[in-house]
Amino acid sequence: MFAKALRSATVPPLYNPPFARAVRQARWVSTLQDNPHIYVFPDERSLNNHLLTLLSTSPPNADLAIGSTSQLPPTPDSLLENPKFLSILHSVLAKHAHEDPYVISQAQAMASTSGSSLGSGGAFFPQQGQRRRGSGYGGGGGAGGDGAGGASAQGGAGGGGRGGFIHVSDTRSPPDYGRIAWPEDIFGSLEVDAEGNFVDGAGNYQNSGSYRVITRDGILGLSPFLRERVVDRLKEEQSKMHR
Repeated sequence: MFAKALRSATVPPLYNPPFARAVRQARWVSTLQDNPHIYVFPDERSLNNHLLTLLSTSPPNADLAIGSTSQLPPTPDSLLENPKFLSILHSVLAKHAHEDPYVISQAQAMASTSGSSLGSGGAFFPQQGQRRRGSGYGGGGGAGGDGAGGASAQGGAGGGGRGGFIHVSDTRSPPDYGRIAWPEDIFGSLEVDAEGNFVDGAGNYQNSGSYRVITRDGILGLSPFLRERVVDRLKEEQSKMHR
C-alpha cells in the first residue's frame, strides 16, 4: 500500500485533522507522505476535495494538477485524473524519455543481449505466461483485470540483432527480473535499433494508452530526470496562463 499520510513540506504539524489519524497538516503546503514530490491543496471547486499537483505554487492551478481526490490518502476510486496533465506528461515523455539515464541503460541492455532476454522490466517481450492481478486496480475509474493484455502483449523485442522496443514505466512497482511492468504502469514505449540507439534519435515514443495515475501499488512515480522535465514544462504552462 502507498501513502497513508500527508507530511509537511515546510514546518512541523500544527494539529491532527479529523479526516484521518495519519494526516499531518502543514502551515504552508503538504505532500503525500510516500511521495514528497506531490503536493496537496484544498480544491476550491468542490467542498472536501483536494488537488494533487507537482507544483508547490499556492493557490494551485487545477488545470495543471495531476487530479482531484475526494479522500486522503487518495485511492484508485477517489482520484479523478486530469486529462490535460496526462497530455502534458506524454508530451514531455515523447521529447525527453530517450534522455533519461535509466531508459538509456535499458536500451543498452537490450542491445547487449540482442533484445532476447531483458531483466530490467523495460523491454517488450514475446507473449509469455503472465502474472495475474485481481480486479479493481485501475486508477481514476480505469481498467481492472489481469496483466496479460494491453501494452504488455503488443510485441516482442527483436532477437538476432533486430532491435525492438523498451517500456518507459512508472517507478511505483518495479517488475521482477525477466518480467515487464503491468499495463497500467507503462507510460509508453520507445523503439531501439540493434546497436541500442533510439530510432530517429528519440525513439518514436508511443503512448501505451493503458497507463493509470494511481493503482493499488501507488501514485505517479517518475525518475528524478523525468520528474524535473515534467515540472519544468508545468511551470512553463503556468507562466503562459499568467501572461
